[in-house]
Amino acid sequence: MRLILVRHPAPQVTSGTCYGRSDVAVAPHEMAAARASLQATLPAGVPLYASPLRRCASLATALAQDLPASELHFDARLAEMDFGTWEMQPWHAIARADIDAWAVDLAWYHPGGGENVLAMAVRVDAFLGDLLREQHETAVIICHAGTIRLLSVLQARLPLEETALLAARSVHKIAYGATVVVDF
Repeated sequence: MRLILVRHPAPQVTSGTCYGRSDVAVAPHEMAAARASLQATLPAGVPLYASPLRRCASLATALAQDLPASELHFDARLAEMDFGTWEMQPWHAIARADIDAWAVDLAWYHPGGGENVLAMAVRVDAFLGDLLREQHETAVIICHAGTIRLLSVLQARLPLEETALLAARSVHKIAYGATVVVDF
């Protein structure tokens, strides 16, 4: 199965803000630009899956209208990581000791008392297992950088703790509105 992973457009948040699970909006001009670009490159007639957070859901809804015969499914397992009390805080305002504690224990630490990377890996893997059982030739998934990193590493089918660590340690270079193709 070929997965075309799409990162949502740039959200309306101040640069340097932690906004994982927060449901932030996208500026209309950012949404229009991403929609136009993706409409021209994504295949029609394949199922679309999306995080229900509006920065993904809005784009997915628009693309489902643009791409004939595309089915649209929202799945909470595709949401970005929940950073608890860190959500919507400037990264520089989060205690250095807390960030250091997370860096020491990337898989198991709960940043801001929220979700840990391993828990996110478990839910993304469960989504992937369900999707693979559907046996589509191709599917488009509109989600977040953290979700894309996990789906990319899950391709190797390593134990989930290793998957979580590899995804957390990978350098994040996924631009807003960018696509990453992964074959399973």
